[in-house]
Amino acid sequence: MQFTAEMIAGLLGGETIGDKSAAVSTVSSIEGGKEGGLAYLSNPKYEEYLYTTKCSVVLVERDFEPKQPVGATLIRVDNVGACVLRLLEMYNAMKPKKTGISPRASISEKATIGENCYVGDFAVIEAGAVVADGAKIYPQCYVGDGVRIGSDTTLYAGVKVYEGCTIGARCIIHAGAVIGADGFGFAPNAQGGFDKIPQLGNVIIEDDVEIGANTCIDRAKTDSTIIRRGVKLDNLIQIGHNVQVGENTVSSAQTGIAGTSKVGRNCFLAGQVGIADHVTIGDRVKIGSKSGIDKNVGDDEIRFGYPAMPGMGYHRSFAVFKQLPDLKRRVEELERNAEKSK
Repeated sequence: MQFTAEMIAGLLGGETIGDKSAAVSTVSSIEGGKEGGLAYLSNPKYEEYLYTTKCSVVLVERDFEPKQPVGATLIRVDNVGACVLRLLEMYNAMKPKKTGISPRASISEKATIGENCYVGDFAVIEAGAVVADGAKIYPQCYVGDGVRIGSDTTLYAGVKVYEGCTIGARCIIHAGAVIGADGFGFAPNAQGGFDKIPQLGNVIIEDDVEIGANTCIDRAKTDSTIIRRGVKLDNLIQIGHNVQVGENTVSSAQTGIAGTSKVGRNCFLAGQVGIADHVTIGDRVKIGSKSGIDKNVGDDEIRFGYPAMPGMGYHRSFAVFKQLPDLKRRVEELERNAEKSK
């Protein structure tokens, strides 16, 4: 599908500079764009690419003035970032929608499938499962006994949802994610081995949650592991049993949260953060990459490092750490001088 610069400017309330009939059919980066592409300039450090890009149309801020001739048609808008998001959402909404139930899917007679659902090849939906209107279950997914899938939720290929778990409306769960596997619970026995502790709870995922590829969320030992509304989890994240993650919290890849810990609302966990078991993280907390949290953290705090420290304390300590080789050399020199003066 093609759009002209004039059409895009009209949609975004922008001003066209150049050929209003310039047509685009895809969105691309400004540095690697080709003819027929729509790019955007939101960061001044990429301005140099504006003068060499092959893209047909480029979005720029309303007050932007080029320093050199530009081959592309420019569209001046009030907020480039917001306009790009709007265009991407529109483009995504226009993509063909998956519909229908594959004859190669295995659906129990005791399962309930709503209207306008999609169920792909070799998906399995067990007895008592309820799939609400507009949900999409891609090929090779497994939906266990008694699972509930909310309206307009998407399970991409290979997602596994164990028995008794609940997923809300408008959720997106990417390929290979596992929801409701047993929590990591074992008790040492007299023979030196381990007895498995039954995991009898479930996982509850509320509305508007997105879960990345190959992320695992374990079922609770009792009660529920809970992912609250609006949470966004990246790929390759491990959520232990009985964990609770608060509303609108975001976590980057390879984070691990051990059993029974609680993370508050509107938190940001960077990549490879580790949170020990039975720890409580307050609301609006920010934790830097590779940080290890083994104690409770209050609201609005910032943590860096392993073990994690308050933000400014960490930066001051790191400034000293960088000087340790020189400090060691100076201490050794002072000791030698002290020995000579005896």
